[in-house]
Amino acid sequence: MFILLSVAIAPALALLSYFYLRKEIAKEPSKLLLHSFIYGAILTFPILFIQHVFQEEEIFSSLFIHQALVTSALEEFFKWLILLIAIYKHVEFNDPYDGILYGASVALGFATVENILFLLNFGMNEAFLRALLPVSSHALFGVVMGYYFGRAKFSPSRKAKNEIAYAFLASFALHTIYNSILIIKGLDLILIVPFMLFLWAFGLSKAKKAHILSRKKRMEHHQFYMSEEI
Repeated sequence: MFILLSVAIAPALALLSYFYLRKEIAKEPSKLLLHSFIYGAILTFPILFIQHVFQEEEIFSSLFIHQALVTSALEEFFKWLILLIAIYKHVEFNDPYDGILYGASVALGFATVENILFLLNFGMNEAFLRALLPVSSHALFGVVMGYYFGRAKFSPSRKAKNEIAYAFLASFALHTIYNSILIIKGLDLILIVPFMLFLWAFGLSKAKKAHILSRKKRMEHHQFYMSEEI
């Protein structure tokens, strides 16, 4: 059991550490980062319950619609809701790049519990593949979502509303494409590789842009304090 839990949790910790270490101004991980991971983990159970109900009731006959609405939209909406309600206005969210960290943390909390449940049911034969695909894709959906929350946090209120909407829509679109590829029999493995490469490139580009926004914010603060001293 210990080995299984270690294998299930390790990919999420590695990915979260990677994005944390990319933060330009190093500091001790905040409690909010841990809390956001726990929020994401707790989310797994109501989401899986709702998905189970939809599946048992066979509400959507189309597999694509089921994947888009019951899987992609539901999962990304709950992550988005947690970021909006519990994280967005928190005092420790004080840097645009923090959005990347909190978005990835919520997503990886969800992905970790999902991964544990999968490996408990089906064994560790697919542990490596799950680390490369579901866990890392959830992290990158969270990075993209968090990027737009980071933009919203430091934008005028009218523009912030648009950025918050983009946070959900962008992650939902990427998640839907990912799930759609996996249900294309015969082409799934061929298409998923270039999509994952794109997803990594896209996610890292958002992290880079968040760094630029963070530098700009710090420069504005520095100039403000300099003018105050004068």
